[in-house]
Amino acid sequence: MDVSRDKSLANQSSVSEFLLLEFSKVRERQILHFVIFLVLYLATVLGNLLIISAVVFDHRLHRPMYFFLMNLAMQDLGQVSVIIPKSMANSLMNTRHISYSGCVAQVLFFVFFISSDFILLIVMAYDRYVAICNPLQYQMIMNRRACTEMVATVWITALLYAGLHTSSTFATPFCSNVVSQFFCEIPQLLKLSCSSINQIETGVLMLFAVIGLGCFIFIVVTYVQIFSTVLRMPSVQGRQKAFSTCLPHLIVFSMFMVTGWFSHLSLTTNNTSNVNLIFTCMYSMVPPLLNPMIYSMRNKEMKAGLSNLVGLRTSSMIILCSFLP
Repeated sequence: MDVSRDKSLANQSSVSEFLLLEFSKVRERQILHFVIFLVLYLATVLGNLLIISAVVFDHRLHRPMYFFLMNLAMQDLGQVSVIIPKSMANSLMNTRHISYSGCVAQVLFFVFFISSDFILLIVMAYDRYVAICNPLQYQMIMNRRACTEMVATVWITALLYAGLHTSSTFATPFCSNVVSQFFCEIPQLLKLSCSSINQIETGVLMLFAVIGLGCFIFIVVTYVQIFSTVLRMPSVQGRQKAFSTCLPHLIVFSMFMVTGWFSHLSLTTNNTSNVNLIFTCMYSMVPPLLNPMIYSMRNKEMKAGLSNLVGLRTSSMIILCSFLP
């Protein structure tokens, strides 16, 4: 009896492909989903490509802050490109399928890009802290070599982190191939595991959720010191510039942190798929869309660089930026 049950379990857990979440079975709604995701994707790609090009081709932007912004744009571009095109293709072709190897690749690259995004936001907060609280030593601390080493550390750490979670997630057999998400997401994949070993990966996710909370506290403490320094500035214009630069970063990081935290904690709760879908869309799609506007479009030097890039006057670029989502 036990042998037959084990064979049945083995056959049941032999997954060659996964079925992703279907937004709707109505064809018109599938097309609507495709159009909405297409608009969001094109807006995100256009905004981030403009930032990358401006930093590369404008020598005035060859400074630490813009070097980090360029890497952030690259990570955001990779993050949305891993998940959105596949979801659009499924809606357009009226299918839910993704191959096993495709799911593995999606998990690996999504975790890689989103974790590098998270770490880089912390590095950028440190950069702003040094620039505002210790401006006399900024050039010495944030030199080219230091910035390059920081970014390299971000990419390498994110790759190791992604490899660790991907290997541990797919090391266990699956009792089902129906993923309650529009892409292969680790918390939802762990719910499909028919082995108790997935408790290890669940514990690791919880551990990193706690570490992420610690990073969030670090960001808050850093910005408390930044704001206390800004409030002591004699120049009103200087205070406004510092606040307009720091507040959006803190808002986006908080949104990224809270939505991602709740989405991954849903592994231990009974939240509905709609709630999980909302949180996932917010932490996976909204920050890459907003980052070009928040970190770049509000910056006069970046506006000038974008104007030179496309050969338009600054006033024309401001009008163009006002129409970006």
